[in-house]
Amino acid sequence: MEQIVYIPVETLRQFMLDVFTGVGVPEADARICADVLIASDLRGVDSHGVGRLKYYYDRIKRGQHRVITEFEVVQESETTALVDGHHGMGHVIAYRCMQMAIDKARRYGTGAVAVRNSTHFGIAGYYPLMAVEAGMVGLTVTNARPSIAPTFGTEPMLGTNPIAFAAPSDMPFPFCLDMATSIIQRGKIEIAERAEKPLREGWVIGEQGEPLTEPGEILARLGQDRAALLPLGGAGEEFAGYKGYGLAVMVEIFSAAFSGGAYMKDLLGLDSNGAPRPFMLGHFFLAIDVAHFLPLATFKRIVGGIMRDLQNARKVPGQSRIYVAGEKEYESTLERQKTGIPLNKNLRAELRFVRDELHIQGYEAYF
Repeated sequence: MEQIVYIPVETLRQFMLDVFTGVGVPEADARICADVLIASDLRGVDSHGVGRLKYYYDRIKRGQHRVITEFEVVQESETTALVDGHHGMGHVIAYRCMQMAIDKARRYGTGAVAVRNSTHFGIAGYYPLMAVEAGMVGLTVTNARPSIAPTFGTEPMLGTNPIAFAAPSDMPFPFCLDMATSIIQRGKIEIAERAEKPLREGWVIGEQGEPLTEPGEILARLGQDRAALLPLGGAGEEFAGYKGYGLAVMVEIFSAAFSGGAYMKDLLGLDSNGAPRPFMLGHFFLAIDVAHFLPLATFKRIVGGIMRDLQNARKVPGQSRIYVAGEKEYESTLERQKTGIPLNKNLRAELRFVRDELHIQGYEAYF
């Protein structure tokens, strides 16, 4: 049986803060980075929480993320802004951009911010939830290094290109849809590798369209352009794989065309000689202030009504519940605040490696 250890939430948050400051991220920025990661763990999105800490650590060491974030507003209007992140910490860039969008929306009803030259910003859902806290609707998209093949193709061309949307409700939690445009994303393949478990067929293909299921092999072949993730809907058109493919392209347009930034193969994080370079990601943030349309309480009641009606719909025999987006994450947060964050032995070994390299003291009892 896999050995799982539960780490208290605040202990893990402090450790991540110590790691980020240990590699040179200013403390205020490091707190944002750690908060984004722990939010992911709390919500049960283990692919983007502390499991990604060494991922950022390695990228910082390779010079692909700059620890000092130079945030440049290139162009701005009352309702829009274009930002260049200069390859700084993506979490910090994204946090500041969504806050800009919220501030603009509060005054003018909507705020939209496009970003170029950023880096991986963690869980996409974190940022529209910032808008919800301000009584607004939020939308966030980002492109990523190529991993999805277009329909009828086998070459990884598009990133997992997530879409995250959140709206306030009168339920105990907001509606929050946070999804990749692929069936599975790289982070979940990494989780499967740590757990030493194969994937299902139909999620990842090789150069000839053959199914791939071994996580370690998949991760290696993704880095060699010899494997590709399938878009939502899967291979071909029978189950509408073209819809996931189309959504991934839509995200690419929002993330690159509005910002004048890099796209697809230019996001590989490698120069022409194969040496590491920054990933040059693009993001797009939108905030809409509900109060510019109707009273917030009315909006929340309608959204809550939609959610409740869905929960109470007729169920498949044997199923006791219908969930709405954000519900499982809300319940996970309540549970993990009490139990802590589960870490398996391979993830603990990764954290131990980083701890020892940075000579961080005080966590020997945990990993």
